[in-house]
Amino acid sequence: MSTEQTAKLVKKDRADITKQGGVVASMTMLSRISGLARDVVFSYLFGATALADIFFVAFRIPNFFRRLFAEGAFNQAFVPVLVRFKHQGHQDLLGFIAPLSGLFSLAVTLFVILGVLIAPGLTALFAPGFADDPERFEQTAELVRITFPYLGLVSLVAYAGSLLNAHDRFAVPAFTPVLLNLSLITAAGCAILQLFDATAVVILAWGVLVAGVVQLIFQIPPLIRLGLLVRPNLDRKHAGVVQVARLLVPAVLAASVGQINALVNTMIASTLITGSISWLYYADRLLELPVGLVAVALGTVMLPYLSRMAAEGDTDSFSATLDWGVGLGLMLGLPAAVALYLLSQPLVATLFMSFGGGAMTPYDVRMAAYALEMFAVALPGFVLVRVLSPAFFANQDTKTPFRYASVAVAVNLIGSLATFSWFGHVGLAWATALSAWTQVVLLYIGLQRHGLYRPRSIGRSVAKSAAASVVLALGLLLFVPDASIWLATPALQRLGWILVVVVVGVSGYCLVLYALGVRPRDLAHQP
Repeated sequence: MSTEQTAKLVKKDRADITKQGGVVASMTMLSRISGLARDVVFSYLFGATALADIFFVAFRIPNFFRRLFAEGAFNQAFVPVLVRFKHQGHQDLLGFIAPLSGLFSLAVTLFVILGVLIAPGLTALFAPGFADDPERFEQTAELVRITFPYLGLVSLVAYAGSLLNAHDRFAVPAFTPVLLNLSLITAAGCAILQLFDATAVVILAWGVLVAGVVQLIFQIPPLIRLGLLVRPNLDRKHAGVVQVARLLVPAVLAASVGQINALVNTMIASTLITGSISWLYYADRLLELPVGLVAVALGTVMLPYLSRMAAEGDTDSFSATLDWGVGLGLMLGLPAAVALYLLSQPLVATLFMSFGGGAMTPYDVRMAAYALEMFAVALPGFVLVRVLSPAFFANQDTKTPFRYASVAVAVNLIGSLATFSWFGHVGLAWATALSAWTQVVLLYIGLQRHGLYRPRSIGRSVAKSAAASVVLALGLLLFVPDASIWLATPALQRLGWILVVVVVGVSGYCLVLYALGVRPRDLAHQP
């Protein structure tokens, strides 16, 4: 292939990725905003109390396994193989989907049944500190029995989403999490209005289960339109099934470092003072907004395209697209990290102390903000991990990122154990940041060694993004009021201030980039 042809294909793929990435980012924006609205309601109901810790543990357990197996490992092992069968023809694709659907459905069903039966054991694993309080432990285990079936439903949702993504249908899977947030907001409203004869945490737990049913139903119509609903079978010997199974085991850890680190944090935080789990939860929810908009959107859209390039042996387009993804990820991730760090207390106060009579206190705001500062340090690392990891998965290599992920998990565990007794939940957040950047370094070195990534213009892009981020940081330090002023300010005034700061900050960052020569067309392709 000539250089000119390669350049044209790269530009087209980048344009397609940018377009689809914009779709995913838009839908993810709705998801994250509705998620923040959900958490605002949670903060009003619970604050950072013992009840909040109980619900967040019960909610985290099925979500941990969902992200570990369904959205993480399974997606990374499944999509590259799916793309290969898609190129072979629709009948071959259906022949691959049928046994995989049957075996996957059977596996998650058995796992859900097991999880419901051993709910106390899962509670002891995720929150060992609760064992000292039998009432709290039993209440958490009961909530796990209600929420755990959500894992089976949402795993099928993630499987359906992978099928749609491989056919360039990104909007429906990206929008689906909004339905979870709406279901939980509705359940919280029922709890506030006392429409059911049950405690608030029990009503919310049932809301989680209902959300899984709604999300699964939402996926069915687009699958029907694409002709992807087939009668499942249990043919374990199908070549595609064997390939997915071979890739799956190492991908479990490779794609899910963040979830394993969150598990470690939850386990250790359960031994700390009451509220530690909730502080980490609220900080993580603010982190999830830029992670979803930048990292998840880029990683989700890039994987099918990189898989196609790898299948075609187009190494030039592969490397150039990866180079573009790293540059764009940092261009969006660096300013978000700066804003989260310098506006940690204003953001937490504005979102979680905005309703009179709520349970969130100024002390809770400060504690959550300290964790958010450390998560902000991790943010660019999370973005780069999401961009770099698909390069290995697209080549059906899950063992290499598995080894890197193992090191990252070990770093998080050692860092958490070394710091939690002195710095509490903040030490856990710091260990998460250290783990994320360790994984980035290993992924980058590994891509170089395997000849999968040859950086070209990334240096200029990073330099411009860093310069604009420094200007943004100076502006926030000079013109944003002190955190103590935010805490003493009425809710509506805080909201007005934060909106002005966000609009002015984003505008200023974009203007600095423009002055440095960055143009909108650069988001789609390099000059």
